[in-house]
Amino acid sequence: MITYIWAEDQKHEIGLAGHLPWHLPNDLKHFKELTLGHPIVMGRKTFISLPTILPQRQHIVLSSSKDLKSKYAAHQQVLILPTLAKLDTWLADHSADQIFVIGGAMVFEALQERVDCLEKTEIKASFAGDTVMPPLDYSQFKLIKKIAHQPDEQNKYPYVFKTYLRKNDLADK
Repeated sequence: MITYIWAEDQKHEIGLAGHLPWHLPNDLKHFKELTLGHPIVMGRKTFISLPTILPQRQHIVLSSSKDLKSKYAAHQQVLILPTLAKLDTWLADHSADQIFVIGGAMVFEALQERVDCLEKTEIKASFAGDTVMPPLDYSQFKLIKKIAHQPDEQNKYPYVFKTYLRKNDLADK
């Protein structure tokens, strides 16, 4: 099962200069709880933006960079795949697993016909950004869970966790 996991503001911004434009500790905690123990798929820029290799998660990075491949060749938690075709092969071999796609926009766009589940954090504020979430056809999905949160001392903005499942996946259950 392929799951997208991301946060976006009211303008659908998801990034600024390779980083999140906001600081929401509860969203980071939510991300960790959902992705821990599962492979995470990302593009090169998203991988480079991570503060470190995230523990207990296999990092699948879509990149043709020979330097990146060489740097992580011996790292058991990182697999660099040079093309979408190689990623497709890897995904086919792991179709029974829950796989999280964490960005960036090009990877979200490339896999949007295959995504089964959406784990979206909607931040009820607007930020400066340079990366927008590609449009998704929400008519193909059903909202199955929605949890709203108000600002607090640690999380300065209201936000909502939303979970969607692809409608044909619901028929299979």
